[in-house]
Amino acid sequence: MLRTQLDKLAALGLEVRVGLESEFVLYQGSPLQAHAAGYRGFQPVAFHNLDYALDHPPALTDFFQHLEDALHGAGTPVESVKTEGAAGQLEITFPYGPAMTACDAYTVYKHAVRHIAQRRGMTPTFMAAPQTGVGSGLHIHLSLLNVADYRNTFATRPDEEKLPKTMQRAIAGLTSAMPYLAPLYAPHANSYKRYNPHSFAPTRFTWGYDNRSCAIRVTGHGTGRHLEVRLPGADANPYLALAATLAAVHHGLTTEPELPPHTAGDAYQAPDALLVPRDLSEALADFDNSKIAQNAFGAAAMRHYAHATQHEIDAHRERVTDIELDRGFLRA
Repeated sequence: MLRTQLDKLAALGLEVRVGLESEFVLYQGSPLQAHAAGYRGFQPVAFHNLDYALDHPPALTDFFQHLEDALHGAGTPVESVKTEGAAGQLEITFPYGPAMTACDAYTVYKHAVRHIAQRRGMTPTFMAAPQTGVGSGLHIHLSLLNVADYRNTFATRPDEEKLPKTMQRAIAGLTSAMPYLAPLYAPHANSYKRYNPHSFAPTRFTWGYDNRSCAIRVTGHGTGRHLEVRLPGADANPYLALAATLAAVHHGLTTEPELPPHTAGDAYQAPDALLVPRDLSEALADFDNSKIAQNAFGAAAMRHYAHATQHEIDAHRERVTDIELDRGFLRA
């Protein structure tokens, strides 16, 4: 599916460059201990918000070093490793490069994280919302090169205020098509618990300049100008999330939907922007009836992912949850 989207953009004379930014939460205790405890009551490896902190617990520093060494040895070096805003949350960013290579490296990385953590008596989770109030994303940094001269088609000169036409069309495609492709970048019921106001995860399909409350963020300067797509969660399959992103970009380049105004302030309050689906059922309804999705991926792929999404919905509908017991056991 990703190769198909890359080929479609190549037919337009464009080559994709991607840098992935991954977040996950690391807990104390092995996966076996986590399973035995029902995945509840586990403590994160750090107890405070250590975003950009200079000091980390020794166990976390050792984990960082082991992970960086392993990925370098695997030929998939990272650009940076840091702690993020939630307790025990980490952020790993990868160098810019070809799209398929970025997804392959990310897959190796996830296996490395799990293996190294387990050897150190720790457990990572790539759930989009592993705890109430905690969200982990998989942000896609994206640009398009003109294959004729390998120029970044999103690049701007210092004296330019208006975005290049290709970038405008890409943004218009993302804001108009991504609402109908959510099962490909937010595939689980838990995925939608990440989309909360003022959480740095988007709740509306908006775009803006260096605005982290938007779904699509224009960032970088000059030849480094690019887009950051903030919709996928840490639980997304990178190949599918990127395929959906590129399908939306292709939709914008070929059908030229209207570019909505950029959001300069609080995107969580943007009155005219479409809302991110509230749950997986809503996302499936939008996906199932989408001509954009069918044109991008074909009927067979749509049926497959619609079926997988419905299976996920059914599994959750059959289970009694903690909140149901908490709110209803004595009061129903």
